Amino acid sequence: MIVLKDIYKSFGSNQVLHGVDIEIGDAQTMVILGQSGCGKSVLLKLILRLLWQDHGQIFIDDEDTTSFSEQEMMRVRMKFGMLFQSAALFDSLTVEENVAYMLHEHTQMSQKDVADRVEEVLSFVSLSGAQKTMPADLSGGMKKRVALARALAFKPAYILYDEPTTGLDPLTARTINELIRNTQEQLDVTSIVVTHDLISAFYVGDRFVLIKDGVASFSGTPDEFKAATDPFIKEYLASGREYN
Repeated sequence: MIVLKDIYKSFGSNQVLHGVDIEIGDAQTMVILGQSGCGKSVLLKLILRLLWQDHGQIFIDDEDTTSFSEQEMMRVRMKFGMLFQSAALFDSLTVEENVAYMLHEHTQMSQKDVADRVEEVLSFVSLSGAQKTMPADLSGGMKKRVALARALAFKPAYILYDEPTTGLDPLTARTINELIRNTQEQLDVTSIVVTHDLISAFYVGDRFVLIKDGVASFSGTPDEFKAATDPFIKEYLASGREYN
């Protein structure tokens, strides 16, 4: 479980988060919604301590990581996989080398065991046989699938997704959404998805959090979100794409 308590974060004079409280339960997919610049992606970076909050506490598996050193956070980060908006593959490495990177860096696995694990996660994202392919030869959707395979290779307890369907056509975006849902259901992974895409949100989400004016102004199920009478939520839904 991940718990954020009374989180504040500013950048200079820009106060982005004003006391955010979020609780993310095990084996569920939490979708974080909000307007551009509201601090959605900032929350992911705070959880990983790529940024530091100005005030508040962050608990991961009942550990208060608020004052953890970089070395202590390295241990915690091993529980996480991350799918970046741009996929963030290493252009000079093959698909296999990208997916195996963390395994080589942080385990004592044999070459054969690494190769077997790479094949396993590539198969999960329907990219068996792509090991020797270079990122430049992949489509945008394939790059996202390789990035997800890389995130899964280390068998994380948590996966963070930052705008996973941005820039993808609707059919490819649906494939990514199906993978997010399958990852949570089949691998029992807890997921946090930052997105502005309502189609994606309603497809993958078990719970929604809406960030507005620096706080979590809504927390609940997708059905509760659709039924909300708050004028901002109604406008947010109306201005988005149609959702299933």
